[in-house]
Amino acid sequence: MGGERKPEFFTVKNIDVGIIGCGYVGLPLALRFADVGQRVTGFDTDPAKVQKLNAGQSYIQHIPAARIAQHIADGKFCATTDFQRLAEMDAILICVPTPLDERREPDLRYVEETAKSVSPNLQRHQLVVLESTTYPGTTEELVLPILEKSGLKCPVNRQAVDIDTDFYLAFSPEREDPGNKQFGLAQIPKVVGGINYPSGRAAAGLYAQIVSKVIPVSSTQAAEMVKLLENIFRCVNIALVNELKQLCLRMGLDIWEIIDGAATKPFGFMPFYPGPGLGGHCIPVDPYYLSWKAREYDFATRFIELAGEINTAMPYHVVDAIISALNDREKSLKGARVLLLGVAYKKDVDDLRESPSLKLLELLTAHGALLDYNDPYFAALHKMRHYDFSNMRSVELTPERLASYDCVLIATDHSSYDYQAIVHHSKLVVDTRNATRRVQRDREKIVQC
Repeated sequence: MGGERKPEFFTVKNIDVGIIGCGYVGLPLALRFADVGQRVTGFDTDPAKVQKLNAGQSYIQHIPAARIAQHIADGKFCATTDFQRLAEMDAILICVPTPLDERREPDLRYVEETAKSVSPNLQRHQLVVLESTTYPGTTEELVLPILEKSGLKCPVNRQAVDIDTDFYLAFSPEREDPGNKQFGLAQIPKVVGGINYPSGRAAAGLYAQIVSKVIPVSSTQAAEMVKLLENIFRCVNIALVNELKQLCLRMGLDIWEIIDGAATKPFGFMPFYPGPGLGGHCIPVDPYYLSWKAREYDFATRFIELAGEINTAMPYHVVDAIISALNDREKSLKGARVLLLGVAYKKDVDDLRESPSLKLLELLTAHGALLDYNDPYFAALHKMRHYDFSNMRSVELTPERLASYDCVLIATDHSSYDYQAIVHHSKLVVDTRNATRRVQRDREKIVQC
């Protein structure tokens, strides 16, 4: 840990960076800082994660264990559950979950608890950055007062360039996309907003070492809103194609063909694709963070809330399609054997967060279906925040097993699946992802929904 740190201090190498939360966001961030020569400590409350990391092991499919082991060996990375070691850091980056509660309202307990862990260990001129997606105002209204209980002050000032501040505080939204091989952390520009000008400069200097470009904005609230806009944009457009998909089904049209046709326009159109519901750590959550905050200003975000309603209803639409398809075959969903293919929230990742497959499992169970699942990335399911399928294990896909089910539901279109074989050996396939589009034989067995 250095002595007095001016904002320029954070542009140099060999400083100590602490990352709180070693998950899908925090771990790639920690390794990227280690790549450029910083000394990084990962903080996590899960002793099992910490033990694996210090042993050079990975628990995230797209992060090679060899990369972790390399930085453990060269002394650039270690992990700990001892939050008192935050006092040794020059910069502290907070990458903890921000889920919704049972009423679909923001659940900021992880951010709050983390800030309370930082506060007693806060040192003069340390930099603290919140990366967790949240509503505009969280950094200033929730995190700042907790950190200032340390006795150190970080004045809120958006105009003054030269201002005395005991520590630096900023918000920089994570833009991690697990499994995206085209855009990794280093290639994605980083938006940064500070509580005051020195805080913004300090954070921008730190991130400039690891990303292609830093985009400063005027405040933490602006940076928080940037992240929400990015994901609400996707949420609204996905809701649009989800609604159009249901209309096209009634009209006997193929929504996928229509989207592909529209995508040939070289300007003014961006393709989005329907599915069984929204998944991932941001898109299903972010609209509700903003609509909740908007109520404080007597503002109804009707467009955003409607998109949320459409996307939330998609698993129910899928179940209705299964019921209808089984009825056509003189079979009831109650007592039917159903195999769900893919529990990850998107193809080719080992990420369950907010996966619509979990809601599908819950709804199908409630209807009395006899369920199994297969996913090459999840040998077994575990207890989660809102679901408990800890008794379920992935079953092997064999011709005999596929033939034994009344319905095979494609919920996640992993590249490793042989869709021709799946359709050929199954009695009925309900496809929510257009995964069977290239299957030529046995198309009478396929129901698109």
